Amino acid sequence: MKLVQKLLIVGLFCSVLPVLVPAQILRDTFVRTSAEDWRVHPWKEYKSIEGKFQVLTPGDFDKAVDSVYTDIGKLAYHILIYNNTQKNAENLFYMITFCDYPPGTIHSDSTELLKDFFDASIDQAIKSVNGELAYQNDITLKGFPGKLWRINYLRGEALIKTRAFMVGNRFYTIQTVTVKDMAINAASDRFFDSFIVL
Repeated sequence: MKLVQKLLIVGLFCSVLPVLVPAQILRDTFVRTSAEDWRVHPWKEYKSIEGKFQVLTPGDFDKAVDSVYTDIGKLAYHILIYNNTQKNAENLFYMITFCDYPPGTIHSDSTELLKDFFDASIDQAIKSVNGELAYQNDITLKGFPGKLWRINYLRGEALIKTRAFMVGNRFYTIQTVTVKDMAINAASDRFFDSFIVL
């Protein structure tokens, strides 16, 4: 198997896994009607020393680390999820994931490889929730390459917004999950825009 194929398999795992749980919960329970008031529910700064990032979040993350066994070795896949159960929340889920690739496999300088990596990650994320791509764009974070995209799913009733970056050999995804009536919301923008690498 070529190196690019091995890397894509891991990238697909890292970008798809977090959206699978919210999809089921959205089918069963998710109803939101109005925007969250930040004065009533203040946000807090979350700093990850291990993850080397900082972000503003409306609540405490649940954290887990999964081991991913691949042809390029065992990788530690870090998952942080906040499930917002407040009645008038703009987003149901706020998620951050990251995983490190071994030296010599993929890096933020791997321009051609990264294009295929991001494209395949988006395609597989769409398939995993039987969704449709609303848009995608190239972005950067402190000069590091990335992508942003939105997937509509559950017959257009729900959506996942994602920003993903390759910083050195570390792959980050930052995501929110909401319903179509909250497709444009300030909480998503605040969460995404507050994410910085340290």
